[in-house]
Amino acid sequence: MATCFKELPIFTAFRRHLSNKLDNDALLRNGDFMRYWSSAILNGFGSYISALALPLCSVLLLHATPSQMGMLGASAAIPFALLALPAGVFLDRNRKLPVLLGSKAVMALTLGSIPLAYWLGLLSIEWMYVVSFISGACSVVGGGAEQIFLTNLIGRDRLTDAQSKFAATDSAARLIAPGVAGVLIQWLTAPFAVLLNAIGFVVSILLLRNLKATDPKPAPSNKHPLRDIHDGLLFIWGQPLLRTLAWGAGVWHMLFYGFAALSVLFATRELGMTAGMLGAAQMIGGIGVLLSSLLLKPLTTRFGASVTMLIGIGLTAFAFAAMPMIPANLFGSPTASAVACGSLSLFLDCGVMLFFMPYMTMRQKVTPDAYLGRMVSTMRFLTVATAPVGALAAGYIGEHFSIRTGMACVAVGGIVLTAAMWASMRSMPQQAAPAAS
Repeated sequence: MATCFKELPIFTAFRRHLSNKLDNDALLRNGDFMRYWSSAILNGFGSYISALALPLCSVLLLHATPSQMGMLGASAAIPFALLALPAGVFLDRNRKLPVLLGSKAVMALTLGSIPLAYWLGLLSIEWMYVVSFISGACSVVGGGAEQIFLTNLIGRDRLTDAQSKFAATDSAARLIAPGVAGVLIQWLTAPFAVLLNAIGFVVSILLLRNLKATDPKPAPSNKHPLRDIHDGLLFIWGQPLLRTLAWGAGVWHMLFYGFAALSVLFATRELGMTAGMLGAAQMIGGIGVLLSSLLLKPLTTRFGASVTMLIGIGLTAFAFAAMPMIPANLFGSPTASAVACGSLSLFLDCGVMLFFMPYMTMRQKVTPDAYLGRMVSTMRFLTVATAPVGALAAGYIGEHFSIRTGMACVAVGGIVLTAAMWASMRSMPQQAAPAAS
């Protein structure tokens, strides 16, 4: 019976299509890239579960206030201010794969501590602050190593193609994971749902530990680390594109962290959404990630990376502005309010992906190999160091005025940023990739 099915024309055509796809796509024939991609899929799926489960731990179980949620968001961003610059020097002086694997191991242990603390009756908002801080630190060091390792793995010329593949699988995770998270949170409670992400990091380590990709140890440097930090800052200052991306992304992160600090509180306390409804709303948002994966290459081909990035910023600003306008009972129905929230999540997620995929590609292309580590970490310092300000300010406004007022302030900032970035980048020429060094 199986043989008969395999001989059907539709299966023959599918096998031929798949074979042609593999022959024409060098990345799909690269075993190391496929393992890297599989790891990214696992971590992406787990991160979407944690993105819902971790705030709900604080909001539903620990009854966090808006100020405490602001502090929780700030705890994740503070490591970028403290560690990003020295991390860049560290990455430029060491192999990237061991750093990447070590950060994943720390993340697995950190996330695994949440259900353990909950089971022992020790979970508190202060515990969540520590988890948030460690997660941010791993993102600074391990995330930087991941970006550089990918560039070494496939080369600059294939970064856009790789990012499109990541966007496609990320969209699938974004569609599935929040719904799974909502069910798990209601079934197992939020702390135990986080275990899935911890397990995913362990599997990711097993996938990546035997990669055969070139990951040479950089030549020893006789420069003082502070000199390297200084050189990294000067390099970015001397590149008009990187300088513009730095201030634009810095303001955007400040706004986004402010929005994130209040969004779960807004959904649960203003709109009355349950964990399951939040999961469903975020699944609608996943369609936005899928849409971005379909739009990324056509938009980049037609308009260029910079215009595509600006379109992404504009979509996020629209979502920031429209979200606090949703009433508790839209058309007399709380379900309609939840659908509106999910629909705006679609625009937000599509905008985030269209912003960051070209953003990362542009900054990689104008940076020589010798500066990649410092560039990535210095840019992260310059762009995410502002995030604690946004999270704390939004939490303060949310607690002393109202959650909607705090989100409205974010919306105004998003509109102003979009206009300023369009004015700054519309006449900036495209820059060619530097020679490898």
